[in-house]
Amino acid sequence: MIKSLCIYCASSALVDQKYKDLARDVARVCAENGVEIVYGGGHVGLMGIVADAALAHGGRIIGVIPEFLKDMEVAHSGLSALHVTKTMQERQYKMAELADGFLILPGGMGTLAEFFEIVTWKSLKLHDKPIVVLNAYGYWDSLLAMLQTGYKEKFIRQKPEVLFDIIPDFNVFKTQFFRFS
Repeated sequence: MIKSLCIYCASSALVDQKYKDLARDVARVCAENGVEIVYGGGHVGLMGIVADAALAHGGRIIGVIPEFLKDMEVAHSGLSALHVTKTMQERQYKMAELADGFLILPGGMGTLAEFFEIVTWKSLKLHDKPIVVLNAYGYWDSLLAMLQTGYKEKFIRQKPEVLFDIIPDFNVFKTQFFRFS
């Protein structure tokens, strides 16, 4: 049962409003259903929106941030808890340790790095926690096609759908979320 969900998402505040609304809605659903959120600890971009929305709806949110980002004053100051790590790698490990499952929202390079690391760990059987890609607005279509090509060409041993689930939009997320909990 998922009691804590790690959400990977963008730190950019320049994204379209639809992605901001998506982040807010996902955090609200988690908070309203008593699911603790683990995330990157920032107050900027979609990360900040996730944190603020969860807190506004009575949710518990745990941030994990490396020292150098905290020192740059990127850390959210109102979280339920904040873990500070020395490196990005320690951050990834701590986030994975704290979570029962993983949700990938639209994001950039950091989100991609987090996604690939957690999926690689699963393919190596370092964990067996559910991973869900929320492909809202077709954001991840190109990535998902690339992964299928990698499998077809035998660069990837396992079918991607064995390693993670794909949810096409927020409405499906709302109705199927408890399938993973």
